[in-house]
Amino acid sequence: MKKKPNFKVESSYQPAGDQPKAIEVLTKSILDGNRYQTLEGVTGSGKTHTMARVIENVKMPTIIMTHNKTLAAQLYSEFKSFFPNNHVEYFISYYDYYQPEAYIPRQDLFIEKDSSINDELERLRLSATANLLSYDDVIVIASVSANYGLGDPAEFEKMVQAIAVGDEHNQKKLLLRLVDMGYSRNDNYFDRSNIRVSGDVIDIYPPYFESEGYRIEFFGDEVESIYTFDVIDNKRLEDHKKIEIYATSQFAVEKERLQHTIRAIEDELGPRLDYFIKEDKLLEAQRLKQRTEFDLEMLETTGMCKGVENYSRHLSGKKEGETPYTLHDYFSLHHKDFLVIVDESHVSLSQFRGMYAGDRSRKEVLVNHGFRLPSALDNRPLMLDEFIVKDPYYLFVSATPNEYELDLSATKAEQIIRPTGLLDPDITIKPSDNQVEDIHDEIIKTVNKGDRVLLTVLTKKMAESLAKYLADLGVKVQYLHSDIDAIERNQIIRALRVGEFDVLIGINLLREGLDLPEVSLVAILDADKEGFLRSETALVQTIGRAARNVDGRVILYANKTTGSMQRAIQKTDDRRKIQEEHNKKHNITPKTTARVLDNDLKVDDMGELYNKSKKADKMPASERKKLMKELQIKMKAAATKLEFEEAARLRDEIEKLKKL
Repeated sequence: MKKKPNFKVESSYQPAGDQPKAIEVLTKSILDGNRYQTLEGVTGSGKTHTMARVIENVKMPTIIMTHNKTLAAQLYSEFKSFFPNNHVEYFISYYDYYQPEAYIPRQDLFIEKDSSINDELERLRLSATANLLSYDDVIVIASVSANYGLGDPAEFEKMVQAIAVGDEHNQKKLLLRLVDMGYSRNDNYFDRSNIRVSGDVIDIYPPYFESEGYRIEFFGDEVESIYTFDVIDNKRLEDHKKIEIYATSQFAVEKERLQHTIRAIEDELGPRLDYFIKEDKLLEAQRLKQRTEFDLEMLETTGMCKGVENYSRHLSGKKEGETPYTLHDYFSLHHKDFLVIVDESHVSLSQFRGMYAGDRSRKEVLVNHGFRLPSALDNRPLMLDEFIVKDPYYLFVSATPNEYELDLSATKAEQIIRPTGLLDPDITIKPSDNQVEDIHDEIIKTVNKGDRVLLTVLTKKMAESLAKYLADLGVKVQYLHSDIDAIERNQIIRALRVGEFDVLIGINLLREGLDLPEVSLVAILDADKEGFLRSETALVQTIGRAARNVDGRVILYANKTTGSMQRAIQKTDDRRKIQEEHNKKHNITPKTTARVLDNDLKVDDMGELYNKSKKADKMPASERKKLMKELQIKMKAAATKLEFEEAARLRDEIEKLKKL
């Protein structure tokens, strides 16, 4: 029987409040063989710590998935800290910037795929898939990218070259094998995915290594020694008796499979060209013939081509419409039992559901107009129905799980108690007839105590109008909505925290992801307008923004109490009572959450760059070049810190400057 991997949490904090019970219930449910379970936990109850303890107990390799890169980066940092002696990996889209290819028929406009691959992200992705084939104690933090198609994991595993001290290897054949695996020879500039030869020494720089390479020393055809070395200073690091080298891409295939792929593409191309000619679509036929034949030539000569993922069905040997291989299949190749944790499941599962339709719609246009073969439609993300049955065990985690995951789950654990003792906020309902005048009075009371205010409205126009109205009355106010880019958004949020202004007005952006302990009042205008922004889930999430402050309170402006309002209020009141009883029993005095300001969001630094770029059209060319260099430095620093959305925004700013 295969021994279970040893996961060990390293933390100075011991489970407290509801955590011990939740950990026990979820562990038992998974070990009893239940496929689905849910953890419902309020903001600040320590759900991440519970997730870590469950992994430690069930001892299963785990994928932790969430709906955006920012949350994935936070989780990666936390789990690296929880499991310093295990293999914690990171798997998100490897693009700093990505524009998929698309065609707009009404304008006859084809948009070429444009992207900037982040080398560090590409390394981390390859590290994840390589380590899944090498180790059992693996935790992969992933975004929705884990649901997109990859090459066949069994084929990827075949593309492994084992080398041991004492082995006999013809150096020329070994080099040709490495080239087949995607490596390229470069004796001058040694970078990832390169090999270099000097006499009887071969250096290999695997793309999944950060700053180390393998050095293999031969005596004739015999491997005399193997060791890792620092690629910067050439320092010898660690000796090895045996190593395994993996391919440079999850789409790499052996020669026999590649030849089969080329024949399959040719077999698909002929009938498709006949179809276009029969339909008198000669332009489409010409497009498809020219592009596909170029791709075939590249595959024949180099084993790769631009957009190779569009031929993934042929590369993997899948049938038309069949479920594609994804990261999940790399887990299942060697691990019978593994766990998938879906964080913020109320958003993540909905996003997984929408991914397929959007991808399909874009690709159908490309196929219909001769830019891609129909097989490109099979380079796609998983549908939710495919995702939800793909893996052995699931744990859904959310403060507001949907009925979908609750109905699936055999077990639900709750975390209502916050170890800090903080209570859910008091909620007051006030009529919406004079909500604007009333909120001004409430703002004055709150600001006089030194606290901040969040207001949530329904439209961008109202956010802007309300901000102008309050500013005219002397209130220091800003608004936040989707037209404001990431740099300015960070600037605004930090400015609120440091007290440069007192009131922040937003729409949907206030529901999740804002951890602002300085805020003691959250006001929801037009709370009785039923819809997405005033659903039970949205209301509970927004109310939770006031749960970081000991004086937290919420005002709902409404002329009637909707079902969503009633359920959200009832849930909040119930949680508050449970926390009050716990605090009384354990003699806990609630304290406002302490959160250090993030130095990476310096207003002066990033704000100055942002303001400069807005005036770039009036700058001399020399000044624009200086600004571009500054932004490039910031973009690389953001990508290194896993702040990929910010890196993408900075790249867009640089592109704007280039056009000038």
